Amino acid sequence: MAQQEAQSYRRRVNRINKMITGLQRIGIAFGPMYLLTVPGRRSGEPRTFPLAVLSLSGGRYLIQAFPKAAWVANARAADTAVLTRGRRSRTVRLVEVPVEERPPLLHEVVRTSPPSVGRRYVTTGLAESPTPDGVAAAAERIAVFRVEPV
Repeated sequence: MAQQEAQSYRRRVNRINKMITGLQRIGIAFGPMYLLTVPGRRSGEPRTFPLAVLSLSGGRYLIQAFPKAAWVANARAADTAVLTRGRRSRTVRLVEVPVEERPPLLHEVVRTSPPSVGRRYVTTGLAESPTPDGVAAAAERIAVFRVEPV
């Protein structure tokens, strides 16, 4: 049952992501959403994903929300990426945060966000508990990237 719920949630998110991408491409920016464009790790072709860029502990971060997220594998293989918000784009470097440094960031994002954020990590199977401590304990399964200027 949990896998069916995760698949249903993923399908809903994919539909919403298509809308977010379309709005961003015509110049409408909202919330923390950006378009991340990175070369595909196998094809080299640009791949674009709508993601939230989060301000945490004085930095800006991208945090994985789904297991086996393609953007994570592509970001690991890329030297740089492009973040677009509305009509503004800039090249950035995505630096993966070491596992041992992730728990405080994951704790902060769940603590400072609506309860649905913690529940998302449980629904998608990345965490066992939706609490800040529960999500922080899943740091080895949740990729976190610091966004740095090039």
